[in-house]
Amino acid sequence: MEPIGVIFGNVRAGNFSIAVSASNVQRNEYVQANHKMYGPVLGQVIKLERETDVDYDKASQIGGGEEVEFKEKLVGIVDIIGYRDERGLLQQPQTPFRAGEVVTRAETELVRAVLGMKAEGGSTAYMGLLRGYSIRVNLDIDELVSRHMAILSKTGGGKSYTVGVFIEELMKRLVPVVIIDPHGEYASLMFPNVSEKDHQLMTRFGLTPRGYGEHISLLSAATTLPPESTQISFDSINPTEADLMEFIDVSGSASKKLLVDAVRRAKEGKRFYTIDQVLDALMENPSENKWPIINKLEMYRDMGLFSQTPTRLSEIVKEGQTSIIDLKGCDTDLQEVLTNRIVRKLFEARKLDKVPPMMLVVEEAHNFCPQQGVARSSTTLRTVAAAGRKFGLGLCVVTQRPAKIDKNVLSQCATQVILKLTSPNDLKVIAQSIEGFTEGMDDDIQGLPIGVALITGSSLSRPMIVEIRVRETKHGGEDVSVISTKGKKEGKAAVMEAMRAAKEEAEKVVEDEPATADSS
Repeated sequence: MEPIGVIFGNVRAGNFSIAVSASNVQRNEYVQANHKMYGPVLGQVIKLERETDVDYDKASQIGGGEEVEFKEKLVGIVDIIGYRDERGLLQQPQTPFRAGEVVTRAETELVRAVLGMKAEGGSTAYMGLLRGYSIRVNLDIDELVSRHMAILSKTGGGKSYTVGVFIEELMKRLVPVVIIDPHGEYASLMFPNVSEKDHQLMTRFGLTPRGYGEHISLLSAATTLPPESTQISFDSINPTEADLMEFIDVSGSASKKLLVDAVRRAKEGKRFYTIDQVLDALMENPSENKWPIINKLEMYRDMGLFSQTPTRLSEIVKEGQTSIIDLKGCDTDLQEVLTNRIVRKLFEARKLDKVPPMMLVVEEAHNFCPQQGVARSSTTLRTVAAAGRKFGLGLCVVTQRPAKIDKNVLSQCATQVILKLTSPNDLKVIAQSIEGFTEGMDDDIQGLPIGVALITGSSLSRPMIVEIRVRETKHGGEDVSVISTKGKKEGKAAVMEAMRAAKEEAEKVVEDEPATADSS
């Protein structure tokens, strides 16, 4: 245990100041000190400040090149996390530490025990390593399903990569997963990670490349289906007016009456009727208001969204299966339509226990349940966020704009994985939604390196900074480069040639310089 400082000054029960003696102490580092009544107690450095006697005059002298003597001292503020009592409960000392007590870097086992780090097993998701330690951070999957989860990051902060890590863990535990995938990023979970850079990190994280193709079902609504995917479709037999209103925006009582009348006429005297018969009934109506309804229904029919052999919920939600709803190629309106209908049907099925407990992952969640404006899926997702936990329907919302997502949805996510964020509006929303948000935490979030996250949740004793583990599968959310591989190689060669030519020119100038009197 390396000593890093000594407690001094007025000592409070919840925190204390230390005179830092080690030069490499960092903010958020875990430390420990011995309490005369409770033994070793864990704390965390939440603030570092270097106090000096350098005033304006001394600073000006130093700036002018003068050697100036000055005094300085490094002071740290330590927030007390606590200790585990004989029952295993987290407790905080009720009396202050003694001044003069030596503070050391925390031992791994004390950090593991006090923070309540869960052992890896059949009900946990291994997300990465506690920053500064080789301690695996495992989240309780049952907790995530029952209390919901959010993964938040600015664009390029590692959001989709982290979602991939989480889904890999769910697939290992055979948890049924449904992913709303607007950009077609997650089909890559089928294939092993081929990144040489990631391969170099796998030993550290204790992983090997792996694909999960046997666990994945890929469904698409695009006109041109992606490889290895099947068409998602809905029942074209006996569609009710309520079913059809989910697909088209029937605004106004006149348009609604048109649709209700068409369905009534289509099913009149029949046991079964089809979407085509509803369209025929609409065509026979003399009203000009029928055309927007007809055009939208015909477009969806021609896309294959209506079928006599529709996709069953039992095909989407299965034990050990991850179903990816690939919405790439669908316009915004259709993405909202499909998300609303699929999520509503899943929720109804879970209430009746027709499908097993599951996790629903919604990418670009700010588009499907925005804070301002209305999306067709807004009400449905708010309902799932509020009541899904009662029925075993977990929700994981993913967004790069926390300020734009419905606050009612975000506030229901007890566990939050927060990667780098810099927008003041986003940080303000995060501060309001995290329990135990402390001074300086917003600075921590803004300064997070790519691939490092602040994880907070009801199952964790306090927020912790985690190095997200490397993915086993191929990452499908990389940024697209406008420069080809050939262009990169040629560009690099051109730069190297320019540098070589510049070096030769510089050497030539030196050789051509006339000799000075001293050198001659």
